[in-house]
Formats: sequence, C-alpha cells, structure tokens
Amino acid sequence: MEVSVIPIGNSKGIRFSKTMMEKYNIKESVEIILEDDCMVIKPIHAPRKGWGEAFASMNKNGEDKLLIPDVFADENPEEWS
Repeated sequence: MEVSVIPIGNSKGIRFSKTMMEKYNIKESVEIILEDDCMVIKPIHAPRKGWGEAFASMNKNGEDKLLIPDVFADENPEEWS
C-alpha cells in the first residue's frame, strides 16, 4: 500500500484511513519497530492502563475487599510447605 508523506507543522507524517484504524485496532498511539531497511508499525495495546489509579481509588473508598476468602475452611496451608 502506498501512502503520501504529508507536512505536519515542522515535521512530516502519514495518515491512516478510518478502515485501517478500525481493522488494526489503532487507538491513540503506535509502536514503530526499526528492522534493517524497514519500519514495522504496530498498535499499542495497554489493557491494564489506569488500573493503578483505579485500585488506589478503591482502597481509598474501602472497596478493595476480597470476594472469596484467602484460605478455604477445608484447606491446610501446611500441605504447601
């Protein structure tokens, strides 16, 4: 696929079509991998982005309680030693 390099301020860039953005699930940023004489453009997926802030908020609000017990009633922790 051939695309044009376009001016963007003092830089240059390429545009991705809406179809390509949707097909490859490109959201806000991409990773560019330089290999020999080519560039590989990959979407960046950060499925756990924001988890740290969410966990901190849950802790602050007292919402970070265990849903299942750490040790079950019939479990013997010494078996794992």
